[in-house]
Amino acid sequence: MEKEELLKLYNLELDELLKISSAYVSDKVEFCSIVNARNGKCSQNCKYCAQSSHYRTDIETYPLIDENKVINAALDAKSNHADRFAIVTSGKTPAEEDFDKVLNLIKAVNKIDGIKSCASIGILDDEMAKKLAESGLKRFHHNINTARSYYPQVCTTHTWNDRLNTCKLVKKYGMELCCGVILGMGESIEQRVEMALELADIQPDSIPINILMPIPDTPFENYHDKIDQENILRTLAIFKIANPKSVLRFCGGRMKLSDDNQKLALSTCVEGILIGNYLTTVGKNPVEDVKMVELINKVIA
Repeated sequence: MEKEELLKLYNLELDELLKISSAYVSDKVEFCSIVNARNGKCSQNCKYCAQSSHYRTDIETYPLIDENKVINAALDAKSNHADRFAIVTSGKTPAEEDFDKVLNLIKAVNKIDGIKSCASIGILDDEMAKKLAESGLKRFHHNINTARSYYPQVCTTHTWNDRLNTCKLVKKYGMELCCGVILGMGESIEQRVEMALELADIQPDSIPINILMPIPDTPFENYHDKIDQENILRTLAIFKIANPKSVLRFCGGRMKLSDDNQKLALSTCVEGILIGNYLTTVGKNPVEDVKMVELINKVIA
């Protein structure tokens, strides 16, 4: 699909656009969950992030948590209908002193019946990707965050290609790939379409959709009005049309959509929800998400 074609679709009447994207969604909604296993003190200058050491956001920082906390979080996720559980750590790359511990955490999660292991631990090299696959990791999460053309406006301490290379390594070693974006960081409509096409080239199994929740004392702290609800829905529809085989997944910031618009998206273009809280922001109670899925006559996968 060409950029011009997607731009034309983006500008259709909203009802017509959502009708087109709805042809690609199933009657199931996947639930997944995460644990923030190491927080803060990140060397990178991503302008949206509370965990960057470049900004004084006064968040709590802590080292890698122990296995019992990870297992309890995974069991809690399972009790709330999640069948995937991700270990998430801050930092550009996995800390050398933590990497073997993370591998053991993945193996522990894999022992829980009904839970598939995921991880989001930064930019990988070949050896790290190989060891993650050997540990039994099912899926690795690594976002492109925004369009290649806009990336220098978001981060300058690593490149868009650094992220792309990690995605390629994940696929090289046979793991599933979860790769998505953050909307509302000042990107243009054209760049949202570019994101959709870049993801189509990458072909992730899952596309997490985050909507910027501006964090005080970050460079994007005043970016409250960079995308409205209608344009969020339009972008979701375009992403689904361009990536019909990938599961679009609601993640951080989805509460910027009204409950009605969240249900509309789940009916027409979104097939997954990251339940519970996120890394440094609060999510919905999973009970509310169960009710929302029931209200639109879908089932939890």
